Amino acid sequence: MAVDRHYIESFLRSNAAHIRGRALELGDAYYIEKFGGGKVDHVDVLHVVAGSPGATIIADLTKADHVPSHTFDCIIFTQSLQMIYDFRAALHTLHRILKPGGVLLLTTHGISKIARRLGRDAWGEYWHFTAQSMTALFAEIFPDADVEVTTYGNVLGALGYLHGLATEELTPEELDYRDPDFEVIVAVRAKIRG
Repeated sequence: MAVDRHYIESFLRSNAAHIRGRALELGDAYYIEKFGGGKVDHVDVLHVVAGSPGATIIADLTKADHVPSHTFDCIIFTQSLQMIYDFRAALHTLHRILKPGGVLLLTTHGISKIARRLGRDAWGEYWHFTAQSMTALFAEIFPDADVEVTTYGNVLGALGYLHGLATEELTPEELDYRDPDFEVIVAVRAKIRG
């Protein structure tokens, strides 16, 4: 497993209790199935491309007025925000489609190589975020939510990730030590009050 995936799964595992009810995931339902257990009673998969296998909702989150408001108990949104140029519009949509009491579980990378280049891949990569930027963004866009921003990584984890090492090549202690100066993954749990 890649180092970044180890951190993403650590975050989702620690928040598995929130993966419940009607749940939405971007691209496929991999993490809902892995961490939702018996708490999820309806699964939706959002994709921007019509005809994508398993997709139940086709939408561009920057202009998704057709997706009903207050629909989801949980949204899992991993490693995608940096691929959306108008990320504020996407976050406003995610906020709008969560039910009162609903939870957004979002991850994005901090330290990483460029994942997508416009012209080479179907999507480009526009942004890298920090805990500080996520805290400010969620205060702005999710003012009615309890927000917790968590970072994962350290200098060794960052170097291992950039060199393409698998988690098996590092010890759990080496991977799991958190150094706030080396944010490999920035994770946000935002729970709408109510």
